[in-house]
Amino acid sequence: MGDQILVGSSTAAPAPVEELEPSSQRITPGSTNLLPCPWPATITTKDEASVDAPAVAAAIIGKFNEALAGGDCKALASLFVEDGFWRDHLVLSWDLRTLKGRGKIQAALEENLKGGNLTKVEIDASSEFRRPSVAGFAPAGDVKGINFFTSVTTKHGEGRGVVRLVQKDGEWKIWTFFTGLEELDGHEEPLGKRRARGVQHGGKPGRKNWLDRRREEVDFVDSEPDVLIIGAGQGGLTAHARLKMLNVPTLVIDSNESVGDNWRKRYHQLVLHDPVWYDHLPYLKFPEFWPIFTPKDMLGDWFESYAKALELNVWMKSELESSSWDDTKQEWTAIIRRAHPDTGETETRTLHPKHIIQATGASGKKHLPSVPGFDSFKGDVLCHSSDFPGAKKTVTNKGKKAVVVGACNSSHDICQDYFEHGYEVTMVQRSSTCVVSSDAALKYLVGVLYSEEGPPVEDADLYVWGWPSEVLKAIQVDLTKLQVELDADMLAGLENAGFKVDKGPNDSGLFPKYMQRGGGYYIDVGTSQLIIDGKISVKQGQEIAEVLPHGLKFADGTELEADEIVFATGYENMRTRARGIFGDELADRIGDIWGWDEEGEMRGIWRGTGHPGFWFHGGNLAFCRYFSRVLALQIKAKLEGLD
Repeated sequence: MGDQILVGSSTAAPAPVEELEPSSQRITPGSTNLLPCPWPATITTKDEASVDAPAVAAAIIGKFNEALAGGDCKALASLFVEDGFWRDHLVLSWDLRTLKGRGKIQAALEENLKGGNLTKVEIDASSEFRRPSVAGFAPAGDVKGINFFTSVTTKHGEGRGVVRLVQKDGEWKIWTFFTGLEELDGHEEPLGKRRARGVQHGGKPGRKNWLDRRREEVDFVDSEPDVLIIGAGQGGLTAHARLKMLNVPTLVIDSNESVGDNWRKRYHQLVLHDPVWYDHLPYLKFPEFWPIFTPKDMLGDWFESYAKALELNVWMKSELESSSWDDTKQEWTAIIRRAHPDTGETETRTLHPKHIIQATGASGKKHLPSVPGFDSFKGDVLCHSSDFPGAKKTVTNKGKKAVVVGACNSSHDICQDYFEHGYEVTMVQRSSTCVVSSDAALKYLVGVLYSEEGPPVEDADLYVWGWPSEVLKAIQVDLTKLQVELDADMLAGLENAGFKVDKGPNDSGLFPKYMQRGGGYYIDVGTSQLIIDGKISVKQGQEIAEVLPHGLKFADGTELEADEIVFATGYENMRTRARGIFGDELADRIGDIWGWDEEGEMRGIWRGTGHPGFWFHGGNLAFCRYFSRVLALQIKAKLEGLD
């Protein structure tokens, strides 16, 4: 592993997400502005060759297991540096926690050991990437220690982890320690040697073939799902895939006509801004011939194939008509209206799932600024970016003026589309944007962790999520310095063109900006040069005062003429979508979604929401790949009474 690991996080952006723009440093309401952790200044290793990393790791893990077996929480905590971290996903508790400092680690262990969840940690030396080695931790500095993977055993199942050691006064100590549950005993995923037989041989009158059984399964003939998922995008499909492997009856519903339409219906030129190596879905990776950057319609077709290949139960052209939660029975009553796929006739089904997952996207309702005059506009288009059909493909566009309000991924793509179809284009940028070139994103933000030559994607995910969020943010600060240096000419050109750029919260770049506010960035795939060259104009720093019949009026009194206007102004919090689907009673019991809590874990998503039997799942493809397992294991544990 060693120094070739430049990146400590996967920071490729999610699929294009428009943003609210009130401030470049906006924090999701109620969340913590997590500050970057200072790098440990205690590493004294000069000669890497003299460090026997496997022996050092074995000694630490030996002491760890000895103290664990003896229930000596103080001795366990003493193995950490004073301000060390233990990040845990479902091993110490059925929650996502980050414990910082010996005191909190000891207290959590004392609570955990009462139930005896964690029983053993072993070094995983099964590959060169996993085994103990001297590694560089800070991308832009000489901070080195020992990195290795572990296997974890609990009373409920098996998991994996990552450990980072540093030297303190010549003694090796744990700096960061990660444990994550991956498998429940007795409920192992049917993979490899555990795969299903798939056939019932003859001698059984009336036996059904695969198609018979599959039709009954997807229609829930004489059965009901334990889990109902709203939304058939990457969130809904990955959650169902994980639950299916845990033998949890699950149903996904979606109002679109076909799986993948949530991508097909987006603007014409949309292409994922992150590379294929970062985007693999659980159990079925993209083929070797797949393009590096995936077009939206190609991704939609892949989603449809994925649902079929994994035998996911999906009802399209279906909507949740009403729902209610029974605290006594601990179950939902969900009334679903669907168009039957065979007859096309509308039918209503009443189901009683024990859990509902909202997977309607990483955001909530469309955000349209509260600006007077919307109804007065006389132009051809006035819409939200999610409804933008693409620039008109006619020869009469020359001289037409298009205005796009917003300045992140979707806005840039739409502006570029308009330009390519002959429009005079102006982008309205109200605050600032974190801009990263595609080359810098591939080199620094994704790096060798997610690449053609990188480790298995599951190992890369563990390496990334094994970092506590404070350290992850510190890594992003270092990577942002390298990215800004590489992109210096582009960033200077944008500033000269009147486009305001920023470096993200605390100069930590794109990744924390996404985590804290769900947008505010652009990975450049060509529009920046159009802005620099003056081919796309920028109106910067002014709020819109009024929509006029033929354009916009701004707070400074200036006006901008427009034949077409698109508001790429993003979405509100996921909670707003929950309120619209499930009503005020549920929405009032849950908090805001996304943004870090005090420990550095995400609020409300992939974990308990505050309402029993209700979960949120979402994010880009890579987030959904990792956290779909975390979510599914929590639900399975509840269904089995393990928590």
